[in-house]
Formats: sequence, structure tokens, C-alpha cells
Amino acid sequence: MPTENAAVSSLRPMPDDWQRALAVVAHPDDLEYGAAAAIAEWADAGREISYLLVTRGEAGIDGLAPPACAAVREAEQRAAAAHVGVHTVEFLDGHRDGVIEAGTALRRDLAAAVRRHRPELLITLNHRDTWFGTQWNTPDHRVVGRAVLDAPADAGNRWIFPDLADTQGLAPWSGVRWTAVAGSPRPTHAAEVGPGIPRAVASLAAHTTYIKALTAPDQDPHAYARDFLDRSFARAAARHHGRPAVLFEVFRH
Repeated sequence: MPTENAAVSSLRPMPDDWQRALAVVAHPDDLEYGAAAAIAEWADAGREISYLLVTRGEAGIDGLAPPACAAVREAEQRAAAAHVGVHTVEFLDGHRDGVIEAGTALRRDLAAAVRRHRPELLITLNHRDTWFGTQWNTPDHRVVGRAVLDAPADAGNRWIFPDLADTQGLAPWSGVRWTAVAGSPRPTHAAEVGPGIPRAVASLAAHTTYIKALTAPDQDPHAYARDFLDRSFARAAARHHGRPAVLFEVFRH
């Protein structure tokens, strides 16, 4: 029977022979609660990383109407990305926060994004049914994560969405080699982090309005972000030789 130590040693280093990554998630803050520390260190190493948000998180704050909420959360996401060295942040139109629909419309938009950015690595958030095996995941995360896993094949096949080439000039791209899923309950790889941690804290804290809506009105966003991420890195360290890390479930394409 495998031991706990065997499970720890089974986490492999993240692939490092890539230059361009595209991170695709459902909402502003999804990357800040998961992958931002690793992204900060990859950006510092000179890798090109872009963000694509399927929605603007407009249904995320109960006391703020969706149009106003969308504007606030888009601005906070751009500020958050800048903290970790990401300056290309795009938002899709036509997909509503909370009710993102699985289907060809989403797949087409993601295939177009992959063809446009031509990444070797895709990054997304937990597509599985649960967090940590016990807490139910949201429909938006499940739908977007699964669509991201489908995107490399869709982007590489000229006959699935032929109009992307015919009307938008987006030639097929078959260069995606991996999709890395942050927050999965079934991690396979670990990206050890250190210098990126303070910037990840600042990145999460940049979602000031959203954090204050989730917590007590007098909650300091930076203290909240530091506490949340400290606990997250401690959980990862317990599975990875005692060293802080961002854990990913990595799929090959």
C-alpha cells in the first residue's frame, strides 16, 4: 500500500521547456487564489504569460449590481495581474457569470484565444467536481476547466471551427503541450515558490472590493490574502517535502 511519503515524492517538477502560457479561468480572482505565485516567478524568468477571463465576475458581489460590479472587478483583475508581471489581460463577451454554458460557443472562443496567443502551456482552475475531495465545486469552474482541456484539440483542428481561419485569419495552432490545472484535488506536479509569494499576496489583495464583500467590512485585504495563501502553501508543503509550492494537475496534449 502506498505511504504518505510515497505520495509526496510522486509530485513531479513542472515542465520548464516552454516560453508562452495562456491562463484561462472563469472569474476575476480565480488565478489569485491558486496559481499567482508560480506565475510571478515564471514572469520573472522572462516567460510570456497572458490572462483570459471568461466573465467579469459581475454576479460576485450581492450588494453591487452586475454592470457596476463588472467594471470594479475588471479593474481589480488588471491591477492584480500587474503585481505578478502579467500585462495582457483579456475578457470574453457573451458568457454570464454564474451560468456559463458548456458548448460550442465557449469552445469556439477558447479555440480562437489559443490560436491568437499560441501558447505552449495552458493554465486553468480546478475542473473537477470537488475541492480537496469534499467541498463541491461551482458550475462555472467545472465548465471552464473542461473547456480549457478541450481547447488544444479544437485550436489545432482546422475543420472544427473553420470560420476562425476564414474570417479572422486565425490559423490552426497545435503547439499546446500541457494544460496545468491549479487547485485540483489530484495534483501531479509542483512548482516550488519563494520570491513570488509576496507578489501573490499583493495580487490577491488587489481584489479589495471583492474581499471586503466576502469578509467583515473592516477586514484588511492584505492580511486576508496573506493568511489565505499562507495556509494554502502550508497544505502544499505538507505534500511536497516541506517546501512551499503551487500544485497542479498536468495533462499532456
